[in-house]
Amino acid sequence: MSGVTVILRDASKNYGDHVAVQGVSLELRGGERIALVGHNGAGKSTLIKLMLGLIRPTAGTVLVLGEDPARRAATKSRSRIGYLPENVALQPSMTGEELLAFYGRLKHQPVAANPKILTRVGIAHAAHRRIATYSKGMRQRLALAQALIGDPRVLLLDEPTTGLDPALRQTFYSIVQELSARGATVLLSSHALSELETQTDRVIVMNQSRKIADGTLAELRQRAQRPVRIKVTVGDDHVNLFPEISANALEWRRVSERSFEICCAEHEKVTVLRQVTSGDLSIADVEILDPTLDDIYAHFLYAEAAE
Repeated sequence: MSGVTVILRDASKNYGDHVAVQGVSLELRGGERIALVGHNGAGKSTLIKLMLGLIRPTAGTVLVLGEDPARRAATKSRSRIGYLPENVALQPSMTGEELLAFYGRLKHQPVAANPKILTRVGIAHAAHRRIATYSKGMRQRLALAQALIGDPRVLLLDEPTTGLDPALRQTFYSIVQELSARGATVLLSSHALSELETQTDRVIVMNQSRKIADGTLAELRQRAQRPVRIKVTVGDDHVNLFPEISANALEWRRVSERSFEICCAEHEKVTVLRQVTSGDLSIADVEILDPTLDDIYAHFLYAEAAE
């Protein structure tokens, strides 16, 4: 990974008596794909607005690419930030080509690169059509295209896959992977936790304006200590033998005619697997189901509520 691109030090944002973000400190690095998760009103959008320089912190420090993004002097660094808002409002009377040219001029970027960007997001064929004729998915891809103008070093994406079908979501995440491989910082704010699980390097959990967890999925699993599920499917000839043979491996439960499942701690799963596979059982399949991002997110929210 390259150097730090975004720094927040004890950053807070108040709107009168309402605290939108409270004492958040974090660093984002080049090449990272970060999932920003939390319920509505947790502070995710406010954090993004602080990084964009659209609002100033009430207290603390925000630096993006080494500068305060809210200062007028930070025009150059702001041009290296890409942003895809949650609610995309595009001028319907413009063509896709015209809209991208408009945003290119705002960012002081050459429009000659725009056709390549439209090809990259898969809507080059509709470049000369009015946006009013675009489907929801096409509008979302056009909004992503404007965020890619200027080869951004920091890309802030708010609910980026809304309106995209599964195939287009894969295309979107391949673009994210390509950008991070080239050293860009990609922050994805989304409620689609299941799809983020394999697409991000790090997860930041927000709750009630505060950061309550920050780390890789493996690190958060370790902290959460959620149980691992192991599912074993045995051959027909050993269906009735399994409960007896594996009785010393804690308590299994039958989930189908030939399948059995157990929950155990992370550090116990190797022992459990040894006990099952070291005997004479005919094993047809073994599945290890680690806690999902949904499970981990729920754990930290419940733990926070219990304090």
